[in-house]
Amino acid sequence: MKRTLAPELLDELPAADPLAVGSRKDLLRLNRLMGHPGFMLRILRSIFKERPPAHLVEIGAGDGATMLFLARSLKWRGVEVWLIDRQKVISPATLRGIEQSGWKVNVLTIDALEGLTWIPNCDCVLANLFLHHFRSQELGELLQKISEKSNAMIACEPRRDAFALNASAFLGLLGCNSVTRHDARISIRAGFLGTEISSLWPDPENWELEERSKPLFSHVFVARKTPAA
Repeated sequence: MKRTLAPELLDELPAADPLAVGSRKDLLRLNRLMGHPGFMLRILRSIFKERPPAHLVEIGAGDGATMLFLARSLKWRGVEVWLIDRQKVISPATLRGIEQSGWKVNVLTIDALEGLTWIPNCDCVLANLFLHHFRSQELGELLQKISEKSNAMIACEPRRDAFALNASAFLGLLGCNSVTRHDARISIRAGFLGTEISSLWPDPENWELEERSKPLFSHVFVARKTPAA
């Protein structure tokens, strides 16, 4: 299946539109079903088993639910996080929840590449269902900036195959609304296979790269700077 990109409805709707609000709730459930927050949790524990990170960044952070889950699960103290998204949809309750976990949170309503240019260097960049929005050249530029600003990256994306595409036809049975059902097919066709993300990483010699499919419908990518780099 050739990788193709098309506009997603959620990106075009006003943040307060009822269909957009409902779709973000759908995505929260689908993220749990796909196991993305749990995967990020395990990888963060693996990377930072000696000491907690000082700074984490999430690009395309959306409503901040992933970072809230991580903050509550990891039990680390004193972590500073940056949540970057073009839409301002993070609720005060989510921000309070992250802060009550002992983390300092900063929100940037800005384009991801511009936001990464603006923020200080960090320990790890997270991206959940975000990289598939970019064409190869734009994604290469984004990965270049991440490699310059961070020591690690964790990304969870849709897997681009017939199994995932056929399964998306049943999202209505889970109660997902029309926006979610439409965008799911768009996202899968824009998703990844094989080593498509790794092939765009700018400095593979000085990084440990892991990229693979993850059951049932996901594709994951992890980059860690080698100690000598």
